[in-house]
Order: sequence, then C-alpha cells, then structure tokens
Amino acid sequence: MSRTSSSRSAFRDAYDEVLAGWPGPVDAVELPTPYGLTRVNSCGPAGAPPLVLLPGGGATSAVWGACVAAGAARTHRVHAVDLVGEPGLSVPAPGRALRTPGDLADWLDAVLDGLAPRGPVTLAGHSYGAWIAAHHAARRPARLGRLVLLDPTRVFAGLRPGYVLRALPVLVRPTPERIRSFLAWETRGAALDPAWLRLQDETARFPTARPVTGPRPDLARLAELVEPGGRVDVLFAGEARCHDPGRAARAAREALPGARVDVLPGISHHALPLTAAAEIARLLADQAAG
Repeated sequence: MSRTSSSRSAFRDAYDEVLAGWPGPVDAVELPTPYGLTRVNSCGPAGAPPLVLLPGGGATSAVWGACVAAGAARTHRVHAVDLVGEPGLSVPAPGRALRTPGDLADWLDAVLDGLAPRGPVTLAGHSYGAWIAAHHAARRPARLGRLVLLDPTRVFAGLRPGYVLRALPVLVRPTPERIRSFLAWETRGAALDPAWLRLQDETARFPTARPVTGPRPDLARLAELVEPGGRVDVLFAGEARCHDPGRAARAAREALPGARVDVLPGISHHALPLTAAAEIARLLADQAAG
C-alpha cells in the first residue's frame, strides 16, 4: 500500500470510528454539485424539519456527533455536511475550485436542492462554517427558515493577531503534534473526545484546497432576514481566543436588532460543538418548526 493510500485509509478509519459513536442509524449520501460530490451524514426522523450543519474549517461533519447525541436529531432531520476542499469525504470536481463567497453560495444551493428542495431549512454553522452560512443567508434569504451562527469568525469581528500567529504553523505545515498543541492552547486543556482528536490527527495528512476568504457577509441583508419574521440566533463562546466574544456579541446585537445573541461562559471556540453540545441542542430544539 502506498503512503498516500495508507494515509487515506487511516483517515477513513478514524472518520468511521467517530461516526460509529453517533446514536441511531446514520444515512450517508454523496450529493452532486457543480463543485464536486458533497458527503452528507443524516440522521433523525425523516419527516422532521431539516437542519443543515456546517462544521468549522478542518473539523469535518463528524464534529456534530455530540450535538446529535444531546438531542438535535430528536427535533430535526439532521444533515451534517463535509465542506468541499476541506478534510472529510467530499470530493472536489477537477478544475472547479471554490474561490469566492458566491461560489460557496452556489455550492450550498446545490446541497440544499438535494436535501430539502421543497421548503426552508434551519442552517447552522460553526466558525468558518458560520461564515459560509452567513454569506449564503445574505445572498439566498428565501431558502432559510432559521439561521444559527455558533461562534462565527469574521462575521461580526476580526481575528485576534495572537490567535492567527498561533494558528499559522498548523495552517502552513500541519502535523498531529501541532494540531494537538494548538487545540490544547485554544481550549485551555478541555477534555475532548479521544476519537475526534484521533480524526484531527489524521487531517494533518489530508490534501486540502485553500479555504475561500473574502469580506464579511452583508450584515444589512442579514438584518432583513430577521425583520420579516425569520429567526436568527448567534451564540458566542465566552472563552474564545480567536476574537473578543463580548465585543463580537455587542457588534452582533447592533447589526442584527431582533436577533437572539448570547455568550456561553466557560467554553472555548474549538471546543464549542463538543463540550457545549447540550446547550446547542437546546438552542436548535427551540421553535423546532422554525
């Protein structure tokens, strides 16, 4: 077996180990989009309101297992998405790289067409996934019944320089040791799922595309999403090192009057989906029909 094949096999084994810990059956599909096949892991009642979950950069759809176990799949049909070009089982199309926020909106449109073509969805994202969700919501407000942003980065506040300096070695030349060290620093040593940490180790050898960057989402357009009765929820991690959560929360309240904006104390940015799963599941269950 070649080194590349061995790395892929190790990644897939770690990915499948995390998915095996999800409660109940998980239905896996590969949805065709203009930018490649998108892997989606779905669970929960088939007739329940659709909930589409976008992970942070490098985290894969598997990061949502704790939220599913905490009850998110009791109130929704959960669809956890692997981002194209990021670690996971999505397969980018040759020659069709995602380059702009508009490309991401087109890609997500195709994903939603495959998951919930007949009605609005609840779209939730964490970190980079929240940035994607916010851009999509600003461009395609009619597709959403509810938007949930979990410690969004570069939406209401910029990144702290110290965080960027700490993250650069992981971004430039990731290794399992660098990933573990960065996560331990950012989460202040929080106890994280060992199976998920093993999967994060394997992402160091995963070929990825350059993440899409660009301006902040159009906050005026997001504010319009709140006004007609749409629901926007923003939850910040009180111990996040990537930005000042208090300042980001104040900016969110100012930009989105009528949105529900909260700060969850004692939780770091990267630990949020894993260690605050019960709080996130309760937030998602609130007005589940929305």
